[in-house]
This record gives sequence, structure tokens and C-alpha cells, in this order.
Amino acid sequence: MAETEQQQEEKNESSSMGLMSHLIELRDRLLRIVLAVLFIFLCLFYWANDIYTYLAGPLTQHLPEGSQMIAIDVASPFLTPFKLVLMLSVFLGMPYILYQIWAFVAPGLYKHEKRLAGPLLASSIILFYCGMAFAFYVVFPLVFGFFTSVGPEMVSISTDIGRYLDFVIALFFGFGIAFEVPIATIILVAIGMTTPAKLAEKRPFVIVGAFVIGMLLTPPDIISQVLLAVPMWLLFEAGVIASSYIFADKLKKEAEEEAAMAAEQEQAATDSSIYGNEYDVVDDPALDANDSGHPDYEPLTDEEMEAEMNRIEEEEYYYDDDDDEDTDDQATSDESPEKK
Repeated sequence: MAETEQQQEEKNESSSMGLMSHLIELRDRLLRIVLAVLFIFLCLFYWANDIYTYLAGPLTQHLPEGSQMIAIDVASPFLTPFKLVLMLSVFLGMPYILYQIWAFVAPGLYKHEKRLAGPLLASSIILFYCGMAFAFYVVFPLVFGFFTSVGPEMVSISTDIGRYLDFVIALFFGFGIAFEVPIATIILVAIGMTTPAKLAEKRPFVIVGAFVIGMLLTPPDIISQVLLAVPMWLLFEAGVIASSYIFADKLKKEAEEEAAMAAEQEQAATDSSIYGNEYDVVDDPALDANDSGHPDYEPLTDEEMEAEMNRIEEEEYYYDDDDDEDTDDQATSDESPEKK
């Protein structure tokens, strides 16, 4: 008993130590992420105003002559570039951040999961950056050129620097996440939730969903919505094609198994149709007339049942007495010759 308690205590101690080591490793990973972002921020903060000027280029190029950006809040000239550099530090440090997350999670994965997760992680970073670049170099000039050209002539365009930053960050996030559609498609096929053929069948719903997501992730204008929805649809098609090539062997094996199962079911149905008519199905009379098999059957009441049970007990009692008398007569007959 004492040894069992000692083993249980050692097991609890080892499990607590394992949890503590994981928490310490998680703390170290998070600390490294914070230090990396802080290092990038300190390196870029000196050029914060220049970086903001470059970011505002797509808007300032389309402003009318004499118009310029303004700062409504008192602290906006300092806080807005500060916020921009901080966000840029997180974006630039994203590969290192994802690497630290991967290093913490990877020991608990299987070998085939590591082979699949590594390329997906790298490609997701590249696709996110491609989405941001597409938004800055393609979407921004079209959107800002349209916005600055449709306003009334008596309106002077003076955009606040803080609101402009919020606007472009929302577009960066929207297009970066939208460009992850191929990764999501490949993951869904990898875990077996769907197949490329089934995804292709859902193409009309995907197109409608792309426009709905474009409406939610972009500002309320039709241009940015279309420019987000169309690439999402094309990236969905790319994900379907890529998943069909990556998992070709797996899909072929699953198709063969489904075909074999369908053949077995068809054979079983054929056998039942051939041999099933050799036997006549007879209706069970017990299913009719209160499950008795007789149409005039009526169940006994409680009083009748009790009387019947008493009658059976009396008959058994009389039978037992007769058996005892027969036994005594036999014993007497056996003893009488001896006495003679």
C-alpha cells in the first residue's frame, strides 16, 4: 500500500514537472518574440515619418492641388507614425514569430505532420505578404483615385492621418487573410474533411462567399470588395488544383476503397434479390389478437390471476401430501418382512 502511494506521488510530481517545463518554454518563446519586435521597432522608429510618407503616397498622388493631409488630434503627429512603425515591426517579424510558435508546437507532432506543416507555414507567410503588396500596389491607387475624383467640386479633400492609417491597416489585414485561401483549402483536404472534387462542386457558393467576405473585410466601397473577392476566387481555384496534386495518391486510394465498398454493397443487393424469393414470408399469428395467437383471447384481471395462483398452489400441496403417503407405505412394506 505504501509503495503504491509512493508511486502515485512520483507520477504526480513528474506530470507537474512536465507541465512546469512546458510553461517555462512558452514563457521563453514569448519573451523572444517581444524582444524581436522591440528590436525591429527601435531600428525603424528613426524613419517613422519617412515610412508614413511612403505609405500615404497612393493617396497624396491623387489629391487635388493645394490639398494635404491633416492631423485632427493633438498627439496624432507623434502617435500615428509610432503606431505605424509598431505594426510594421510585427509584420516584418512575423516569420520569426511563427518560427517560435512552430518550435514550441513541433515536438508534439508526428513526422508526417511536420512534413506537411513546414511548407504550409512558409507558404502562408509568403501569401500574407503577397496580399499586402497586392493591396498597396494595385488596390490603393484604384480606390483612392476613384474616391478623390467623385466628390463634389466645392468639397476640399483633407484626410486625417490617423483615419488613413486605420483604413490601410484594415485593407492590409483583409487582403493578407484573403490570400491564405489556398492554405485553408489544402488543410481541409489534408484532414479529410473534403476532397478537391467536392470543393469544385461548391464553386458557386464559394464565389458568393468571396463577395460576402470582401464586403465584411473591406471598407464600404464596391471597388475594394471586387478587388478582394476576385483574387479570393482565383486563389480558391489554385488551392483546389494544388491539393489535387499534393494528395493525388491519398485521393486515389480513397477512391479505390469507395469503389470496392460500393461493389460489395451492389453484390450483396444482387444476392439478396436472387435468393430472397426462395423463401415465403409467413405472417406471425402472435402479432395479432393481443399477441396470443387466438382471436378470442382476453387477459386475466388481477383477482382472476390471484385465484388462479392460489389454485395452483393448492394442487401442488395435495400432490406433495400424496407423495409423502406413498413414501411411508413403501417404507412400512419394506420393514414388515424383516420383523417376520
